[in-house]
Amino acid sequence: MYFEHSPRLRDAYPDLVAGVVQAAGITATVDVTARTAAHLAEARRRLAGGAESGFPEIQAWRRAYAAMGLRPTRYRCAAEALLRRLRLDGELPRVHPLVDLCNAISAAYAIPVAALDLDRVDGDLVVRPAHGDEAYLSFAGDTEHPEPGEVTFVDSAGRAHARRWTNRQSGWSAVRAGTSSVLIVAEALHPGGGPAVTRLVTDLVTELTDGWAAPTATAVLTAAAPRFRTPAAGDDRGQAVSPGSR
Repeated sequence: MYFEHSPRLRDAYPDLVAGVVQAAGITATVDVTARTAAHLAEARRRLAGGAESGFPEIQAWRRAYAAMGLRPTRYRCAAEALLRRLRLDGELPRVHPLVDLCNAISAAYAIPVAALDLDRVDGDLVVRPAHGDEAYLSFAGDTEHPEPGEVTFVDSAGRAHARRWTNRQSGWSAVRAGTSSVLIVAEALHPGGGPAVTRLVTDLVTELTDGWAAPTATAVLTAAAPRFRTPAAGDDRGQAVSPGSR
């Protein structure tokens, strides 16, 4: 399969850098308490210097939401929502070991991180403006249709796996107890975000290897190499693919 952002989206957000990690062998039995605590400590350290709304990573997402015609204080990117909850409540809810780990890393880096159950994704996955006929399943079990032009993750079957880009994931591909294979995507819009995304991916791979001994394939996607191709049988990693090599 392929994962990529559409050319239209990359043209609109030239600073977009995405980290992608594919992992297999995920279970819901790993104890990540100590691992999440270390990343949440970094998030709390940053929050001690001021609210998350002042972080350059969050400000970039707020500008993006405003450009999409969305009120940034109503529709927050996932990283801002996590940091806000951590600041107000002191902790983040526990959902699933992998989700808890991704949430803690997202808060530490102030970069949205999404984990999708790959067995619930049909074919390729593209982040693009919606046509309006894509099907999105909410966590309450309701089927919604993203507004035309709304940024979402769309698979080959026309299923939407997110609303308002990084605001809300789909209940359809959410990580659950039986999830084994995942695609984790981290997206940064702030200028110079590449090094941070690269470090985030490295941290993720370390945690997945130490916690699950999970085989991983990774890439950092940019305008020059915007597409991630999952590894073929026998390969040990995926790769970022440039436009000329498709």
